[in-house]
Amino acid sequence: MYPQPPYVLLIAGLLAAIASGTAFNNTLQDSVKEWNRNRSTRILATLRGLPLQLPYFGICSGICVFLASGIQSFGFSAKVAYAMGVPLTVFSALLIWSQLNKILLLIEKGGSQALDLDAF
Repeated sequence: MYPQPPYVLLIAGLLAAIASGTAFNNTLQDSVKEWNRNRSTRILATLRGLPLQLPYFGICSGICVFLASGIQSFGFSAKVAYAMGVPLTVFSALLIWSQLNKILLLIEKGGSQALDLDAF
């Protein structure tokens, strides 16, 4: 009566997001370490470029597939599931990317001491 939920896509989306997250983490850490050694604004400006955006896009794509597959497991069609999953993923991705840019600007202006984590 009901179609089988896409469990393979659920797992594949999660694994893709985790793999892309690892690449994102390593790229971000290496870039910040390089900036910390040289204190160049050019490095932080290029940090927001393709080397960081590509793994971030992978994270977002994996999360979108994971989210839509999870919605499908509740009996929704693929169209409805992706119609709900894509806007949620895009909205969350834009919010997180803007926060990352704000944090990078704080680091650029005042170094790592500018991030007072207790104030957040």
